[in-house]
Amino acid sequence: MTLPVFSYMTAEEMLKITADELDRLLSPTHVVGQAVDLGDKAVIPIAEFGFGIGAGGGKGKDGEGEGSGCGGKIAPVALVLVYKDIKGPDGIQVLSLHRDNPVAQIITALSESLAPQVIKAIKAMSESKEKELSD
Repeated sequence: MTLPVFSYMTAEEMLKITADELDRLLSPTHVVGQAVDLGDKAVIPIAEFGFGIGAGGGKGKDGEGEGSGCGGKIAPVALVLVYKDIKGPDGIQVLSLHRDNPVAQIITALSESLAPQVIKAIKAMSESKEKELSD
């Protein structure tokens, strides 16, 4: 939704717009992601959402004002593996992505060990670009 630059909205209008956008974002298709086909299995990502909203307004001796705000968090929490060649509940496996899970520990360890290399590569690319621009 695009608003005019100098539009004046009441706190109620701002809260309504915020609630409408959250309603759009918090759909089941965003919590349960699209399945990724990996041949013999499909992987379905699962996420969690957390949001807080506030709004208010008031009048004082120097004027009046209104405002609203919102904060949120979206995080992956699990992967559902569906094995195509195994029928029934035995063909479904849920992997938690919480830090104490072995899969999550491996992903965390890999990302932590690769981070210095990625940072070094980015710095090298940046320095190379700066050198090209100065030449």
